[in-house]
Amino acid sequence: MQIAADRTPRHIAVIMDGNGRWARQRGLPRLAGHEAGSETVRCMMDCCRDAGVRYLTLYAFSTENWVRPQAEVEGLMALLGAFITRYEAELVERRVRLRVIGRREDLPVALQEALARVEAATAAFDRHLLVALSYSGRAELARAARQIAEDVRAGVLAPEAVDEEAVRARLYAPDVPDPDLLIRTSGEMRISNFLLWQCAYSEFYVSPVLWPDFREPDFRAALEAYAGRERRYGGVLDACARRV
Repeated sequence: MQIAADRTPRHIAVIMDGNGRWARQRGLPRLAGHEAGSETVRCMMDCCRDAGVRYLTLYAFSTENWVRPQAEVEGLMALLGAFITRYEAELVERRVRLRVIGRREDLPVALQEALARVEAATAAFDRHLLVALSYSGRAELARAARQIAEDVRAGVLAPEAVDEEAVRARLYAPDVPDPDLLIRTSGEMRISNFLLWQCAYSEFYVSPVLWPDFREPDFRAALEAYAGRERRYGGVLDACARRV
């Protein structure tokens, strides 16, 4: 099925779920599932490029994930660092801009430095890979609220000027359009504190496939499901069609 450009999402967000189950089914340590999942990330980048998707946001590590066993957390941080180093040249070659959202100050210093280096090297590119690290949708909104309170107290922002745009301007990536499509793998039916503001009108697609096994046919199935939907944004179809 050839999907028309006006039916292709501009921004796809992904909750990459199922790494641990994938490893457990094979009698492997959980970290092996995360390693296998990193190959799916590369596949998704290729799929988005080929489909014309301009923004890809991946939920890589939440603030809640810090309570996992220390060995797993340390292994994940090392894996993230290795992934960034391994694909830095490829991101530059493909002209993909890396952006990190979340509490980056929570991350190991070496990982922070590697991320900052690649972000700087790719800052001029107009295709975007956003990686949510030590991320929480609630924490992002609380951060925006604190900044608004500080600006009101400083006289920079009038209380009556606090509206949706004021909140958006204080999110981690205010210039990035909201996700058109949110994909969650492994069959789980929850949003898990991810992009709570941004996903207000996103279309959801849940795949039963575990993240390490998610490949181009699964991605294509998600695109086809999205292409068959009518986005109404709370209105009726005729009025909604005028917004697209």
